[in-house]
Amino acid sequence: MNSITLKKTLQGVGLSEKESTVYLATLEKGIAPASSIAEEAGMNRITAYGVLQKLLEDGLVSVSEKAGVQQFSALPPEQFLLTIQKRTKDFSEIVPMLKSMAGLQELRPRVRFFEGLEGAKKGYAETLSATTEILSIANSQNIRLHWPEYDREYVAKRAEKKIFLRGLAPKDREGKKVHQEDEQYYREIRLLSRDLFPTEKVENEINIFDEKVLIVSFEPHIFAIIIESSAVAQTQKQIFEILWKVSGGLAS
Repeated sequence: MNSITLKKTLQGVGLSEKESTVYLATLEKGIAPASSIAEEAGMNRITAYGVLQKLLEDGLVSVSEKAGVQQFSALPPEQFLLTIQKRTKDFSEIVPMLKSMAGLQELRPRVRFFEGLEGAKKGYAETLSATTEILSIANSQNIRLHWPEYDREYVAKRAEKKIFLRGLAPKDREGKKVHQEDEQYYREIRLLSRDLFPTEKVENEINIFDEKVLIVSFEPHIFAIIIESSAVAQTQKQIFEILWKVSGGLAS
């Protein structure tokens, strides 16, 4: 095994490139001053001394004194192995604690804000990676007024990816047009009467997918919010399903 392989192996167990170089140089020299180890390692004395101090702190080298000069020696490889094994054992003991901390992080909702039409487009683009169907409550007219190429640039891509959408929309001219194209765009839209879904009062759109909720607002200015939360997504899904069930006897 050549020196390059030895260094890479040592780096694989946590040593830096300089630490592995100095450790091997110290091992080669047996017991030697920092200047001699530095020469063997091919680096200046100050740098080598600093690395030796770090290895000393980590228990990988020891130091003694001879005629007023510090002499360094490397920890024997078998003891080095025992040190690595102890570190691995210590780490394995805290793995459950680390996993519980990660679990707490997962429980915390993540909220992202996107401003303007271009920002909203990023929000819509994220739904194109959905692994579930998309549940949508939307005013069909709003997005198309602000984004004329919406059907070509987003809806067609969603359909191409075979991400099914179930949606609720107002029973107006735009809603009817969208509903007529359901089969083409891989979706099912149910239209609700104006008294249940007043077009002029519904300026927000909601899209629920995976464990996320995308909310897009169009007035007085466009912005989008993505909430990543299992609890929030599940609640929104339940509300949607209630409305969907009710709409079954009311939609066109």
